[in-house]
Amino acid sequence: MKNLFYDRYWASQEGVEPIPFPGNRIMDGGDASLEDLIKDTRRGILVTRFWYIRSVDPQTLLYTGLTRDGTFYIENGVIKHPIKNFRFNESTIIMLNNLEALGKQMRVGGGGGSLIPYMKIRDFTFTSLSDAV
Repeated sequence: MKNLFYDRYWASQEGVEPIPFPGNRIMDGGDASLEDLIKDTRRGILVTRFWYIRSVDPQTLLYTGLTRDGTFYIENGVIKHPIKNFRFNESTIIMLNNLEALGKQMRVGGGGGSLIPYMKIRDFTFTSLSDAV
């Protein structure tokens, strides 16, 4: 077999060189600015960063994680005040199904290799408050 991704364990089992799984994610965006997305929100939460994201169920693409480094309450198109961080449990499929608007792409992640746009998502599933900062 050619062109498959192998971690070190499976590469040793198959007698091939390890080939890491690509970590970059690229998603096309729209032309709305972050300010535009905020302005068009009656009531919502602005999440500036997600952290500690882990897969819960690979079959349904359910992930869990935390908000971090800036979570704010939006009311009538205005950021009102910072709020406590949340834990979330959300399926990528459901999240994309609830997508209302896409903003411009931005570089995210530790290496900055992923390009993800701002997203306005209806009914995102926050499950509890978190003391994460």
